[in-house]
Amino acid sequence: MSGTNRWSERMAFRLLAAIARCVCSTLRVQRVNAEAVDALRSAKQNVVYAFWHGSMTLGWFAHAPHRPETMSALVSQSKDGAILAAVLEHWGFTLIRGSSHTGGKEALHSMVEAAASGSSLCVTPDGPTGPRHIMKPGALLAAQRAGVPLVIVGIAAARKKVFTRSWDRFEIPLPFSRVCLWYDGPIVIPADAAGGETKGETKGETKSETKSETRGENREAVAALLASLQGRLDAAHKKAHDALGIKEI
Repeated sequence: MSGTNRWSERMAFRLLAAIARCVCSTLRVQRVNAEAVDALRSAKQNVVYAFWHGSMTLGWFAHAPHRPETMSALVSQSKDGAILAAVLEHWGFTLIRGSSHTGGKEALHSMVEAAASGSSLCVTPDGPTGPRHIMKPGALLAAQRAGVPLVIVGIAAARKKVFTRSWDRFEIPLPFSRVCLWYDGPIVIPADAAGGETKGETKGETKSETKSETRGENREAVAALLASLQGRLDAAHKKAHDALGIKEI
């Protein structure tokens, strides 16, 4: 890409970020159950925010960092991710590039490192390619391994543009719309909640057998935790819509 094209692309991203900020600034926001989360933010306690991919425009904007606060965002390495990354960078986010498909282990390591170092995180746990509203373990594991609370955010907008052909039914709130952020948390996930490492071998078992059984227990424990958290995020999503007297499209 030539220097002129790169300059034009940067200007286009800046314009997109500015337009999105202007639109979101007009929204009439109702925040429910936010007291505990606000108290943590005031105390400079970092958390992991999780909200569905289709609602991410408002999710990102509502949790954009205020100096000297640091907020990191997990963004895929796709072309669409590059556009989102440029917008979020203009909004003050620190970017972590990767997903469950590309750079997953490295991205999780970076998420844990960021959270453990004092940065809050914003994660869309069903991204970047779905299935829609099916939670993947990244947000859970990042919060658990970094030892920080997980906060679930249900999001709804009374007036919005919905891209019904996209896998996530991506939403953009329309100017001056009523919106609701419904918080569930903070949720503290115990360090051993997804299964612990075996410190010794059971008599009569080989080391490989013990490791295999432990991995199986860990997978089952993670699956159970994910099912519980997914249910809570679905419930928060529904409550946000109910608060506005609307149904999800």
